Amino acid sequence: MSSIFTKIINGDIPCLKIAENDLFLAFLDIEPLRKGHVLVVPKKEVDKVYEAEDIYLQNWFLFARPIARAIEKAIDCKRVGISFIGLEVPHAHMHLVPISNANDLNFAQKPGKPSMEELKEVQQLILSKML
Repeated sequence: MSSIFTKIINGDIPCLKIAENDLFLAFLDIEPLRKGHVLVVPKKEVDKVYEAEDIYLQNWFLFARPIARAIEKAIDCKRVGISFIGLEVPHAHMHLVPISNANDLNFAQKPGKPSMEELKEVQQLILSKML
């Protein structure tokens, strides 16, 4: 059975896309830990990040780097935290979260519930900072 991320990759579920290439899709988390929270997902479904094929492991951070830089420019934060949790969806994914302290990357916190309009504004802000 396909994960929700595979359904997003296939276009069965819409997303607020930030970037895409042959290997990865990056899109806004609709229940963000912080404003500007982006998910980076390999297009090939794999449950655990360390089980991904070498091509994905070798390119994940290279794909994510310009996105993290854009988030850092677009959102008031000290840096972009990176996390691989993998409990909520059985499809490996990277979280890029704007943070100003360690607690900002605490996934035990209740996620935000921004409106679609708010999410689209954040998407445009991040996209405007992409190189």
